Amino acid sequence: MQSKPQLLVWLTCDGVHLDPGTGKHTILGVFSNIKGRSFPVVHPYMVWFMTLTDVAPGKHRIKISMSLDPTRPTELIHREFESQSPVHRINLINELRNLTFQQPGDYSILIEVDDEPILATSMAVTL
Repeated sequence: MQSKPQLLVWLTCDGVHLDPGTGKHTILGVFSNIKGRSFPVVHPYMVWFMTLTDVAPGKHRIKISMSLDPTRPTELIHREFESQSPVHRINLINELRNLTFQQPGDYSILIEVDDEPILATSMAVTL
């Protein structure tokens, strides 16, 4: 039986630098909440960085959705990635530009690989 993909790392940050010589990732400005002075607030740029393992060889789809109402998620990221082996660690850099938050609250985030949920979490957006 195939195990489901495992999420080893999930970070929200200002940016990720990928060193072309070594392939190492440098994570810049990790944060876990957003403060706004007034709403709606638009966050100009952020990265959702993740590391996956236990992913079967082949092509896969990742989907990341977010919403203030967890029963009505809005899809923000939908992309393909490839796995060479279940023992490999796969780093994915997901860039978000001009993400709008209409009001303060705890925004639900759902991460799915091949339509299977692997993480449900939240991000606080406050005044």
